[in-house]
Amino acid sequence: MTMMTERFTTVRGLRLAWLDSGTQGAGDPGGGTTVLALHGHFGRARAFAPLAAALAPRHRLIALEQRGHGHSDRGDGDFSPDAYVADAAAFLRGLNLGPVVVLGHSMGGVVAFRLAARHPDLVRALIVEEGGALNRPPDIEHPVLDVRGWPRRAATLAGLRRAIEAQGIPDAGYFLESAVEHPDGWGLLFGYDDMVASQRALVGDWWDDWLGSRCPALLVHGLDSSVLPTAMARRMAAGRPGTVLRELPGCGHWAHDDDPDAFAGAVRDFLREVEGPSGGPWRSASRLRDAASGAA
Repeated sequence: MTMMTERFTTVRGLRLAWLDSGTQGAGDPGGGTTVLALHGHFGRARAFAPLAAALAPRHRLIALEQRGHGHSDRGDGDFSPDAYVADAAAFLRGLNLGPVVVLGHSMGGVVAFRLAARHPDLVRALIVEEGGALNRPPDIEHPVLDVRGWPRRAATLAGLRRAIEAQGIPDAGYFLESAVEHPDGWGLLFGYDDMVASQRALVGDWWDDWLGSRCPALLVHGLDSSVLPTAMARRMAAGRPGTVLRELPGCGHWAHDDDPDAFAGAVRDFLREVEGPSGGPWRSASRLRDAASGAA
């Protein structure tokens, strides 16, 4: 497993944490494309460590821990999609990176394609995993998970798991990636009110943003997802030129966890096509579609 180094940087007055695979990337002799990874709600940057290992040593993966998540500051309580996009743009510019491939999961996927629409100079290509262009009823029945009644502390990590799962969560593993031991017991790093506010701010129609960039894009969809409907994923791919849809059977909303090998393979195939046979520019959507269908 590639070890990712945790770093901190100040972005727009916020101290944000990020992980760096430290492997080659754009700008290194013989290096491949640099990938910026953005997690979803309740997530952590370290969720992308397996992908970083799968892409090493050719590609450098940097994963930003977004405001209010993990070890990053929450700031002034602005959890609007615009705030997340501005953070990501300032983060890349602060590191003198760009254009890079931007990969986002769920909420991070929406941030990724909005970043591409607003800052095309920073985004070479998009990889969106389970991030929908429409995030509102009736398209998405329950776009907000209300966690405000969840336990704040438990005596043990196992006890925290049981208490969260007692709220109707089948498997608390994803949320427990943010679990730490506090002086008064085990709890989660994110603020419950913050996460509800952030989810509510993401409810809406982001279709214009999805269509607002021209870079090549890979849309990864878990066919068993309860969050992104398959019909919507197919409509998104069909409606945006230069977009390839990769459907992963047996995977749900967290496809990168459900089948990490298939997910990494889809990402590698896409990066290979974006770079071309000798690191050149992306060539054609039809070639990408051929590669995706052949690997499915």
